[in-house]
Amino acid sequence: MANVLATVDQRTNLVGENRLELLLFRINSMQLFAINVFKVKEVVKLPPLNAMPGSHPHISGVANIRGMSIPVIDLRSAIGFKYVPPDDTANMIITEYNRSVQGFLVGKVEHIINMTWSDIMPPPKTAGRNNYLTAITRIEYQGQSQLVSIIDVEKVLAEIVHYDISLSEGVLDESLLDKMPGRKILIVDDSSTARRQVRETLGQLGIEIIEASDGLQALHLLQKWRDEGKNVTKELLMMITDAEMPEMDGYKLTYEVRNDKAMADLFITLNTSLSGSFNNAMVEKVGCDRFISKFQPDLLVEVVQDRLKQILGK
Repeated sequence: MANVLATVDQRTNLVGENRLELLLFRINSMQLFAINVFKVKEVVKLPPLNAMPGSHPHISGVANIRGMSIPVIDLRSAIGFKYVPPDDTANMIITEYNRSVQGFLVGKVEHIINMTWSDIMPPPKTAGRNNYLTAITRIEYQGQSQLVSIIDVEKVLAEIVHYDISLSEGVLDESLLDKMPGRKILIVDDSSTARRQVRETLGQLGIEIIEASDGLQALHLLQKWRDEGKNVTKELLMMITDAEMPEMDGYKLTYEVRNDKAMADLFITLNTSLSGSFNNAMVEKVGCDRFISKFQPDLLVEVVQDRLKQILGK
């Protein structure tokens, strides 16, 4: 399993081409689940865990990996399945989300598949608002068509780790407060949890938030405004987009916007849980204006204020 991810660093050319790679795994014997390879640091057999008294019930313990203590989340119980003690097929997927490292206890890890974001669909609306999926897809696997459920890891983490939207003292620029109401920002993210975090943070400024759950939906909205004769760059203070989304990722969305003369000057901020060093390179490649790794309320507000100052000529 150690070499399953041996070539992850060579796969960055997929990004910006509306492609992704998914790591397939099981948490029960029947269903296939997945997360994006770019959020995975390593996959190991489940090591011995040290108990954490008083920790969240979904945290199975702490693993020591080469001197680093990593909290391990039982993904099965975290997404609502009945707890089952780990057996000899158990693995730990070590991930980096929102500038933190954690392990997810899963069952058998299968392999990596190469997909296009256009093959990734949002979960059905009838699944309700409390499901733990950001997307689904269907693949040919082991001789049959199988459904793959892509986990909303940000929702899982938000239920275990509290994200504080309060702002540090001195972050708010008092001279801009009366200039904020009526300004509009488009948030594009497939995770309802991530959208809520941004919405509640910027809502403190009196800004109107418009939401889209994937890049294609956002692009269609912008094109609709364009066709109605609206000036998109004046309509929006900025667009804040995630990187990974069904149907069209944030990089492809940015590319499409930049290549449309009617909205090429729209200010675009990439807000993602993927690693900063990787995204700084991608921001330059596709033409985003700023990059923020999730979830940093102070920095999010500072980017909005900087953009408003730029518009006002301050």
